Amino acid sequence: MLHDGREALVVDPGEAAAVEHALEERSLRLAAIVVTHHHADHTGGIDALRPRLHGAVVGPARERIPEPYTPLAHGDRVRLLGLSFEVIDVPGHTAGHIAYFARPEPGSGHAPLLFCGDTLFSAGCGRLFEGTAAQMHASLSRLMDLPGDTRVCCAHEYTLSNLRFAQAVEPGNADVAAYVGLCEDLRRVGRPTLPSTLAQERRINPFLRTGVPEVRRAACAHGAASEAAPDVFGALRQWKNEFR
Repeated sequence: MLHDGREALVVDPGEAAAVEHALEERSLRLAAIVVTHHHADHTGGIDALRPRLHGAVVGPARERIPEPYTPLAHGDRVRLLGLSFEVIDVPGHTAGHIAYFARPEPGSGHAPLLFCGDTLFSAGCGRLFEGTAAQMHASLSRLMDLPGDTRVCCAHEYTLSNLRFAQAVEPGNADVAAYVGLCEDLRRVGRPTLPSTLAQERRINPFLRTGVPEVRRAACAHGAASEAAPDVFGALRQWKNEFR
């Protein structure tokens, strides 16, 4: 949820109850529902929230979202809570997955925001349910081009399990080791590890580090057909699927 003290938007409401509680607790009006992809754990609360909604549901044009909604595609812009969000196509997890990126207003002191659904996680990325490794690698490369201080607001708290995999891929990465300790401390006191930043993800996320020699070697040892980035990415994703 993002709010300005009066109005709120909610991203990917898998269920309504938590959103309703947050709105009531803060006396907020629901101004928009923002959807990244069609999976039920991101859309299941939409219809129950409609009676509270004083604006639009926006979501990917190439996926089936509970109607009515405003379909958005790559390059579109939508203004919500005073912020202009650019829509970025990020297929891979699903065929029509989109992300929303907002640059701060000049002089606001805020960092850019990225709502990326299940495409990019802290230290990880989404499974390939409907897309290919090449598609997902291209999608992550698009996100990598955003500013380093961008706040990565992803959809699931998978950070510690993702970091265990990152350590297996790059056991010599000191940034990963340090981040494990920080995230363990946060979770121990019930705090989230999110949002992350793109600068942090470039240091710790193996799926964004396919050009790093140690990552390439690890991927080739786990079946990568070559050291080309899409092949390295595909091998990492398959390895992660089976990682325990």
